[in-house]
Parts: sequence; C-alpha cells; structure tokens
Amino acid sequence: MAILSLKNVSKEYTSDGQSIRALEGITLHVNEGEFVALVGRSGCGKSTLLHLAGAMDFPTSGTVLIEGRPTSDLNDSQQTELRRDKVGFVFQSFQLLHTLTVQENVELPLQLAGRTGARELARERLHWVELDGLGARYPHQLSGGQMQRVAIARALANSPRILLADEPTGNLDTATGGVILELLLRLTREQKTATIMATHSVEAASVCDTLVKLRDGRVEEVTRH
Repeated sequence: MAILSLKNVSKEYTSDGQSIRALEGITLHVNEGEFVALVGRSGCGKSTLLHLAGAMDFPTSGTVLIEGRPTSDLNDSQQTELRRDKVGFVFQSFQLLHTLTVQENVELPLQLAGRTGARELARERLHWVELDGLGARYPHQLSGGQMQRVAIARALANSPRILLADEPTGNLDTATGGVILELLLRLTREQKTATIMATHSVEAASVCDTLVKLRDGRVEEVTRH
C-alpha cells in the first residue's frame, strides 16, 4: 500500500469573489523509499500539492490518504499529531530558529512530541546529515548548505513516513545543491521515507525515481526512471 495517495484531488481557492482552481483531478501514489519530483512552471500547483500531501491544507474534492487514512476525516488534534509524527518539511529558506543552536533546532520537534532522549536523538540526526560537532553553533555561523542540512535533520527528527521538500536547493549554488540532493536521496533509501520534492531544477529532478510534470493544476506527464 502506498504511504501517500491522492485520488482525483482538486483544490479551489476564492480570491476577490473569484474561484481559482489550483489543482484539478490529481491522482498520485507514492511508496516508501520512493523519491518523487514535482516539476512545472511557477503557479502550476506544486506547492499546493505539497500542502495537501502534508495535511497543511485539504482538498476541495477528492481524497488525500496518508497510510490509508483520509486527512479530511481527522479532527484538529489528529491533524496536528499526523503532521508532527508522520510528515517532515524542508523549505527553500531553511526556516531555522536563529535564537536556538543547531542542536536545539533539531531537538525542538522531539521535545514537542514528548520524546525521551531528545538530546541523543538530535545528535544522531545531525550525524545522519554529517554535521557532527556543530551542534553548539547558531544558524548564522553556518553556510547555506549546512543550514539546509540542519533543516533536513530537523525534518527527520521524528522519523517521519513522508518527507516534503519545497525547492530545497533553490538558495544554494550548484555544487552545494548537488550535495543536498545526494543526501536527500540517501536518506530516502535508508529511512524508507516517501520523499516528494517540488523543484524548478532539471538537475534536481534527474536524481529522482519519479518525475511528475504539472501544468495548470493538472498532471501532464509521469516519468519513472
């Protein structure tokens, strides 16, 4: 069974009294250990799809299922628990808390989840992303690539089933972006996550197992490598 399934999903927004359809009739299944790239022009629906996949938003019609559970059927506390325990998020702008150390940034989701041994678990996650020894630094003392590694370690802190990455190499140079992609691919394989990445980069998409091309809110083409 797919970890993440979207079945005939559409999403509409209302702006200034006008209905805007961001997604229409999307059907997509993502398995554990699968790395999926969402590609297409700005405004094609990539970010909207990620928000639906992470239960940060909900479809106007159709069904989004995470481990077989429709996200729209969950109450507020269940939605919060699902996002906390099942989904990790990586953003283009890192979104680290600059008043916290690297170690504390990674510990935070573990503490919010009430996990015991949060400090040791955070060190383990930093080891995953090859940042041993940098836990006492603050984000402003790191390079862009190192900050993105911290963001990945934080996203993977609770060993989520789904990892969502929105333009994770967008603020990085080509070489550093390549390192981040290799890291995401390795962690997808090792941790058996279902990873979905929105990207404009042809190079980034080329490392993925599945390429989903969106156009005007619809799936135009699916290519499996």
